[in-house]
Amino acid sequence: MKTRSYVLILVLVFFALIAGAVLAVLYDWFARPPDVPAAAYLEIPLAGALVDFAEPNVWTALLLGGRPLSVHDVWSALRKAAVDSRITGVLLRLGPLECDWAKCAEIRRAVLRFRASGKKAYAFIEEAPEFDKEYYLATACDRILLHPLGWLGITGLGGPVPFFKKALDKLGVRAEFEQAEDFKTAANAFTEEKFNPAHREMMESIVGSRFEEYVREVASARGKTEPEVKALVDRAFFHGEEAVEAGLVDALLYEDEAAALFDSRGGRSRRTTLAEYARVSPESAGLKGRRRLALMYLQGPIHGGASLTRTIGSETAGRWLRAAREDRAIAAVVLRVDSPGGSAVASDSIWREIALLGKAKPVVVSMSDLAGSGGYWIALGAAKILAQPQTLTGSIGVLAGKFDFSALFARLGVTSDTVARGARADVFSPFRAMTPEERGLLKKQVLWIYERFLAKTAESRTMPVEAVAELAKGRVWTGRQAQEAGLIDEIGGLEEAVGLAKSLAGIPAEEEVRLVVWPRGTSFLFPLSGPFVQAALRRGPRGSGPAAELLRALDWAGRLDEDMVWAVMPLALR
Repeated sequence: MKTRSYVLILVLVFFALIAGAVLAVLYDWFARPPDVPAAAYLEIPLAGALVDFAEPNVWTALLLGGRPLSVHDVWSALRKAAVDSRITGVLLRLGPLECDWAKCAEIRRAVLRFRASGKKAYAFIEEAPEFDKEYYLATACDRILLHPLGWLGITGLGGPVPFFKKALDKLGVRAEFEQAEDFKTAANAFTEEKFNPAHREMMESIVGSRFEEYVREVASARGKTEPEVKALVDRAFFHGEEAVEAGLVDALLYEDEAAALFDSRGGRSRRTTLAEYARVSPESAGLKGRRRLALMYLQGPIHGGASLTRTIGSETAGRWLRAAREDRAIAAVVLRVDSPGGSAVASDSIWREIALLGKAKPVVVSMSDLAGSGGYWIALGAAKILAQPQTLTGSIGVLAGKFDFSALFARLGVTSDTVARGARADVFSPFRAMTPEERGLLKKQVLWIYERFLAKTAESRTMPVEAVAELAKGRVWTGRQAQEAGLIDEIGGLEEAVGLAKSLAGIPAEEEVRLVVWPRGTSFLFPLSGPFVQAALRRGPRGSGPAAELLRALDWAGRLDEDMVWAVMPLALR
């Protein structure tokens, strides 16, 4: 009896704690917006994982203590702060960011637009041993401030790309893939021991394009020549005084001294955090619009069915796109795509819905870090495509295959027997290799879908199929290269995409619009559903290094049984 009482008490205490935490989060969500004091500065922490959009989710807030850092929240805050008379300036507290270059470019553009309002933006850095993309972002600010004991590392771009073929050979696992064509290198991590010529050519081109963009922008922002910046990158490391002498930073200050830069003669400036300011409505800050424009975030791998956490399910995306098409109050749609691709069939289903939406109202795609292969496929349904110079896109190609575990199973003593009707019933079985004839049949299917990818691209981009074929072959291009090749329309980010969508909808450039953002909030009961559990399991490994890359590769490979033909970008393009 006593044991049952103790258990009951523990259960009641547990639920009381959960209820208290939920109420605290709900209060934070639904309480009236914070009072922003006059002469305040906006402090934006930029460190850790940075996603394109953090879906409003009470359970995420409960478990993580707040919303994840997102480009959308930072971009939105800077748009509001530029016109909000209460905000005098912005302080970026920069640390190592877990994202690719295009997200940094997006925020960098937003900071430059904020400064165009006449307000100041300062970047504060404590310690930064490997800080190239973060330093690139910082150069958008009026001044870059470094902790007196801090040091700065700008070491350049690139690094090792892991290959796992030898490890798989030792295990007795063989990767069997057919792809279209030479530059479709997503499976190379499993089938090669190092770069083949096409893979190396593509990687050299991407890193070179990004590095030139980096050097050019830093040189312009810091008043240096490009050779001077390249020489500083070759030096790599700078302690505080060296960084000042080299013109990489402007002053050595403690954090409180950096904040004091916003003080005026009338008194001390007060801080407003990003989390607080995110709850301030655009209308109360001064961004008042009558007409509506939808901003829809499509982020993550593409697959059939319902979306999971930061994945693009064709069923879910189709539902959003149909809702936007049927909503007469929405004048135009901006699709923000951050995806390495995925299922070819799911990508085509989403493309179809975008094309139908485009018949009813203008659709503009804004590409984030990745919008290649299936991510590029869905973008073809839009009227216009924009990307950042460092975006990775293109990768017009297809692959399919499986892993043969027969040698590993034999080593472990695992046996199998077969009952089948049909000569190819077990073609995708992990217990045997494909025959040469089966490989040929698979290649035929891959090429069939590839030809349709080429035709769809040619029609959308009004280019001859032969010209698209030369740009395709699975090759990944940076946004800058893609624009020069005609695969995208313009270089730009969210702000430029919104402006273009307004123009196509006949809305004057000076007129503000109300942004209707998808996805909306998730249900309070969402954690009880199957998709939530799947999403938790599919968040994917984070971090860098060979171990993390292996886990990402295995996570990707584990999805092959869901969709057999994939339009997916290569791994390890970081």
